[in-house]
Amino acid sequence: MENLEQQNQDHKTILQNIAQRVLIDRGLYPEFTQEVITETNRINFPEKFDHNPFIQDLRELLWASIDNDDSLDLDQLTVAEPLADGFVRIRVAVADVDSLIKRGSAIDKFASHNTTSIYTAAKVFPMLPEKFSTNLTSLNLHEDRLAMVTDMVYDKNGLLKEGKIYRAVVRNQAKLAYNSVAAWLDGKASEPVAIALVPGLAENIRIQNRIAEKLEKNRDHRGALNLDTIEARPVFEGNQIVDLQIEQTNCAKKIIENFMICANSVCARYLEDLKIPDIRRVVRKPRKWDRIVEFVKEYNFQLPNSPDSRKLNEFLMKQQEADPLRFPDVSLTIIKLLGSGEYVAQKPGLEAPGHFGLAIKDYTHSTAPNRRYPDLITQRLLKAAIENQQIPYSYEELKTLAMHMTEQEDIATKAERQVEKSAAALLLKSKIGSQFDALVTGAAQKGTWVRLIDLPVEGKLIRGFSGLKVGYRIQVELVSVNVDLGYIDFTKAKPFKK
Repeated sequence: MENLEQQNQDHKTILQNIAQRVLIDRGLYPEFTQEVITETNRINFPEKFDHNPFIQDLRELLWASIDNDDSLDLDQLTVAEPLADGFVRIRVAVADVDSLIKRGSAIDKFASHNTTSIYTAAKVFPMLPEKFSTNLTSLNLHEDRLAMVTDMVYDKNGLLKEGKIYRAVVRNQAKLAYNSVAAWLDGKASEPVAIALVPGLAENIRIQNRIAEKLEKNRDHRGALNLDTIEARPVFEGNQIVDLQIEQTNCAKKIIENFMICANSVCARYLEDLKIPDIRRVVRKPRKWDRIVEFVKEYNFQLPNSPDSRKLNEFLMKQQEADPLRFPDVSLTIIKLLGSGEYVAQKPGLEAPGHFGLAIKDYTHSTAPNRRYPDLITQRLLKAAIENQQIPYSYEELKTLAMHMTEQEDIATKAERQVEKSAAALLLKSKIGSQFDALVTGAAQKGTWVRLIDLPVEGKLIRGFSGLKVGYRIQVELVSVNVDLGYIDFTKAKPFKK
């Protein structure tokens, strides 16, 4: 039964309370400790950067952030520079979080426990106090900020010719949003005001888009997997949830995605070349490849007996074109069979496990230090390397941290999903008895699952599942929800009476 107290609460409060409980149940910290708060209050200004020979002044470049409409923790800025012979320089500036969050501090210890910001349906639980993540260490509009810059030169075919890393002070010239930038680049909307206000920025963004498209094609050629699962964001009117909006990819998101992948790869190789141990983001060659082969056979496609990301991506691209409605469920099945990503410590000179999904051998996480602890560790390693300082972590320490961060990331992801299910249940609780078109997404001994066509909601089919197979399209009736636990139960609907 639904908690009676929920009847007197708005939806945001209900979901925030559920999120708080879920985090505590899973051993995550939902609130900053008093020690963290006290330490935060003592820090008022960023590190002074004048006269530091390791810090370049790049404030005059056309730096811009492109992120979600409501993002306040701005980790990255990008800028392009056309060179001779069709070459292009891409710079990625990443917030220098380490300049204020020192290893061993109370804030650092808190961050190293959760290891990530946790984004639930009605509340964000930040890894760092908002004084930092949305202010002092965020690359905010028209503010001077310290950053780590990954500087990459590409030829006219989008092939990397040079990559280097250095410290700099930067200034965000325009705070842009994915959807409006994408609509403009696609010719579906006028130029965003934030771009129009900065002379030269429009052409700079177009250059970034063109090189990102080449990088995307090169990733496809290498065998990077094109996977597309359904991610839904709750839509609130006031404090009431009224809809679930599917997050769509677009060309602006792909600009940032491609540049961040490239920056992460350059950072990993930089540390490897200097023989410095680091943390890698890994998706290993799938141990369940035989099951992937069997699954793909159901779609009349033959994979080789050994893991081959190019052939798997060929299947994915064909399937996406042939059946876009069912493709998110195909993607999700492949993701589950591939296995989870993990963090591992990498010792210089040894072969890296690589990232099977991205078809990259050397890959770290370095571009989001305000919200991911592995990125903060990488940043500390990079800064020590640049300034010829003692390396702050031993290989053994990195091994322990990598295992911990993998475990905590998995716990945080499960917590986010649990609250997402509660949000969906909350949205549907007034629709008991309603009928919906649905797609069967899972049919096994442990249960049959369906996804609604018009709402990005999945639930269990508790009656009428005999004979159903994955991919069948059926009509279901909503019979019950449990908001606290995030349960949504359907039964196969009887045909409407005429």
